[in-house]
Amino acid sequence: MAQAQVSAQQLTSQHTEFPAVSTGGANISSNEYIPFNSERESEYDFHVGVSADRNHRCRRTMEDAHCYFHDFGGIKDQGFFAIYDGHAGKAAAEYCGNNLHKLFNEILKNNPGINITEAFNEAFLLADDYLTQEKMNSGCTAVASFIRWEPKTDSSKSRQRVLYTANAGDARAVLCRNGKALRLTYDHKGSDSQESKRILTAGGFMMNNRVNGVLAVTRALGDSSMKDFIIGNPYTTQIELTKEDSFLILACDGLWDVCSDQDAVNLIQDIEDPQEASKKLLEFALNNFSTDNLSTMVVRLSH
Repeated sequence: MAQAQVSAQQLTSQHTEFPAVSTGGANISSNEYIPFNSERESEYDFHVGVSADRNHRCRRTMEDAHCYFHDFGGIKDQGFFAIYDGHAGKAAAEYCGNNLHKLFNEILKNNPGINITEAFNEAFLLADDYLTQEKMNSGCTAVASFIRWEPKTDSSKSRQRVLYTANAGDARAVLCRNGKALRLTYDHKGSDSQESKRILTAGGFMMNNRVNGVLAVTRALGDSSMKDFIIGNPYTTQIELTKEDSFLILACDGLWDVCSDQDAVNLIQDIEDPQEASKKLLEFALNNFSTDNLSTMVVRLSH
């Protein structure tokens, strides 16, 4: 496994080029918002819209965090997007929102040519190790995507745009390809037979599809008191983007509990502005009685 050559502890005070992320509030994005303008769409490879809501009818606090970056790592048209859904407090989600992308960027810088899925795996585990060492009882599910241009593997000199995605828990990423929903993540839940078997093999037990009767997710970052069972290893995917790919949705389970992948795509496929699209998804979840914090992000792709 490649080494980041810097500890997660060190990164908490380094890399000021990445603005801080907070949980809650009107502006929790970690990048300057670039308004969508259809006449200037070709100037950018993607536009991002994000909406978040505590869901005051059901939740007293906001425990989600998110971040996104244009020209990530100082490379034009490279992007990083992530949502962190906290539980048992906001500390783990807040830490990841402020630091996981720094870990990921450091791994890329120190290991040229590294497989991106491996870089995601290491970044997730470094963040998880830090939260465990800090004995942080709060935890968070995570979904993160990274987009960049790469040379094609054939003999041509052309480039291809590649999307990488990683998740731990039940936060989800869905790509709209030719109007159809393509899920890029895997729900790590107690109801999943493979995940349940892993928990039992590790010495835990399942009760009402919850790990040791407590957590409904089987993978997350943090949750130090349950680290023997709740692991941070992410599910990862890699996909070459085509002209048939219109947008990407990242959202916490507050949306997916009340909305199918295809319904989410159908709701917003005719909305050009990703900010309006993210708001549409959030409002749908609230109107359909989601009981969780809500964070929805839409990345509109240009071709």
